[in-house]
Amino acid sequence: MAMLNFEKKYRVRGGTLIGGDLFDFWVGPFYVGFFGVTTIFFTFLGTALIIYGAALGPTWNIWQINIAPPDISYGLALAPLKEGGLWQLITICALGAFVSWALRQAEISRKLGMGYHVPVAYGVAVFAYFTLVVIRPVLMGAWGHGFPYGIWSHLDWVSNVGYQYLHFHYNPAHMIAVSFFFLTTFALSLHGALVLSAVNPGKTDNGKQDVVKTAEHENTFFRDTIGYSIGTLGIHRLGLFLALSAGFWSAVCIVISGPF
Repeated sequence: MAMLNFEKKYRVRGGTLIGGDLFDFWVGPFYVGFFGVTTIFFTFLGTALIIYGAALGPTWNIWQINIAPPDISYGLALAPLKEGGLWQLITICALGAFVSWALRQAEISRKLGMGYHVPVAYGVAVFAYFTLVVIRPVLMGAWGHGFPYGIWSHLDWVSNVGYQYLHFHYNPAHMIAVSFFFLTTFALSLHGALVLSAVNPGKTDNGKQDVVKTAEHENTFFRDTIGYSIGTLGIHRLGLFLALSAGFWSAVCIVISGPF
């Protein structure tokens, strides 16, 4: 159901971090804000640079387009545009767009009187990207240790790094990250299956459709199964914690594979 009939009361002035009233407006259902403007700017500029890089390359095949980082020999210096400098500019645009989007989420949260769970959660994904293209290359002394922008080339980079570090089998952070990934899907599959089971009950003994079950039925199921139910709010908090932990420990995994 559309929420336009009452969302106007949330479209209030204030809560902005930068820009004030200048960018404090909405376009349809979308809040703009200063960081919305910077997101659009960095997104279009970065996309244009990717298209330019593709035009320089040997192919327009979407699978084979590749924007590679500078050669290791350039270290942490700026490289010529056609020898990795394009990758450096695109990386700046990507980080500008991602950080701007997170700050825009923070402004919307301030307007709605919400906590900062959404921008913080998104920030973990941004941190994982930042780790791959900035933290690890800086620690290893060359931008060339970042991953290339492209579909096949990116997959090749992942495969090569995996071989280089023995598939991370001896990396404790990798073990923790994989455990969190599996635990995330396990916990949320239990949650999703339980909800579907409750709202799609079977038939009664006389063949009629049974009534939809309540949250208390769901809690009772897990109390009977494992002796404890985390509750309807708790499972979403747990799912968020597990998912963010998977992303965080993945970033830790790649940082300690190479520099340390």
